[in-house]
Amino acid sequence: MKLNLLYFTILFLVCVACTGSQTSSKGDESHTTRKPNKEKPVIEKKNYTGGLQIEWFSKQNGPLLQDGDLVDIRYEVRLKNGKIVDGNKLAHKNSLPFLVGFKMQTPGWDIALRELHVGDSARIIIPSKLARGDKGVKGLIPPNSDNILFIKVLKFINPTRTVDGTRVWLLEENKSNKLKFSDKQTIFLHAMGSTPTSSEFVNTFRLGQPFSFRLADHGLVPGLKKALINSKKFDRLFIVVPPEDAYGSKGYLDMVKPNETVFYNVLVLDVVNTP
Repeated sequence: MKLNLLYFTILFLVCVACTGSQTSSKGDESHTTRKPNKEKPVIEKKNYTGGLQIEWFSKQNGPLLQDGDLVDIRYEVRLKNGKIVDGNKLAHKNSLPFLVGFKMQTPGWDIALRELHVGDSARIIIPSKLARGDKGVKGLIPPNSDNILFIKVLKFINPTRTVDGTRVWLLEENKSNKLKFSDKQTIFLHAMGSTPTSSEFVNTFRLGQPFSFRLADHGLVPGLKKALINSKKFDRLFIVVPPEDAYGSKGYLDMVKPNETVFYNVLVLDVVNTP
């Protein structure tokens, strides 16, 4: 599945999407093969359990990134033959946000980013078993392919607001839209949900079935409701909900464990007045 490659490309490229695919074909010029640009000298190198390797071109002395940190990154993923299969340039973005520890990408990403600081620039060799494994990504990444991640961690991104412990990042906003979601409106949205142990327990982008609800509706995660108050059409948000305002000590079926924090990647499709 193209799952995590799309968390980025979809959030910003499509008016809807996340597993929303980067489609690929032999004639697709968005995926190129090229020799790496001349790189800076490697100043430090470490090998980790599982075969992951990090080579730093520059390294800072600040705090290491932690689970729950949202950082702005520039990145590019290549195969060993030089083919570029993912990156902010493919998404036509100067940089993209990444939330550490919530399976936005393959397992190797979260392992590696916990070893980085803001300002670090590195090449990360992610072995196949920590990348796409024996399945690969059809038409894009062959089975059992190591991934080579070039990354620059630009900065921390602070939440736009915090509501009863729920952190909200308003990543994109169309300020021309004035109607805000409240108890008099219905909101329509696409959302992907993940946790530290579940990469995708909900994904309306992939299903093509957006949510719609009112504040008075029951059965929805309280923290998500609170976070969406005052949201407008075409807002794009990251939302991190603490366990007590998510699924609490009961969890959710076999997809969200008890007392897990939940991350939502949200695109608001519309806000309309409720008749």
